[in-house]
Amino acid sequence: MTIPNIITLIRFFLVPCVVLALLGGNMGWAFIGFLVAGISDGVDGFIARTFDQRSELGAYLDPIADKLLLVCVFVVLGFLGELPLWIVVTAVSRDALIIGGVMLATVMGNPVEMKPLFVSKANTTFQILLALVVLAELASGWNAGALRTVLIYISASLTVASAAAYLVGWLRHMSGYGRSNLSDG
Repeated sequence: MTIPNIITLIRFFLVPCVVLALLGGNMGWAFIGFLVAGISDGVDGFIARTFDQRSELGAYLDPIADKLLLVCVFVVLGFLGELPLWIVVTAVSRDALIIGGVMLATVMGNPVEMKPLFVSKANTTFQILLALVVLAELASGWNAGALRTVLIYISASLTVASAAAYLVGWLRHMSGYGRSNLSDG
């Protein structure tokens, strides 16, 4: 158990805290929890790289913690009417399809090595920015105006592009064409 893995586990515990804060109307605490989770993600990555504390466990836990937080925040913000339901469904469906594809490939005896694509990293970045802006608005009363709308449409476009890229890679992998993993190169 490395220090970065411990920090990642703390991020897992932040997820229900952020969700409960949102549902309880404690927007300031939700914003702070989301911000702390984001900063801790950077810190654990820095420590892992700088002090050679990378681990196989961390390679799995880190993206799961990130996605769990992001999906839960998106779902709750959709439930609260702060994000359009269509973007929540699009984002959650993309993640479910990727997980389903990986599981299906494994069950069929043709496991796929998952590596994040550039478009997927861009997608996650814009989804985080969107959640951060909405949480900042709710916590402070600030009105982001058109920024929120722009982030919604950029996030949606990148979500669809990312899903399509993973689907193409998965189909190539399952049919035996192309590379054996879903990566940029």
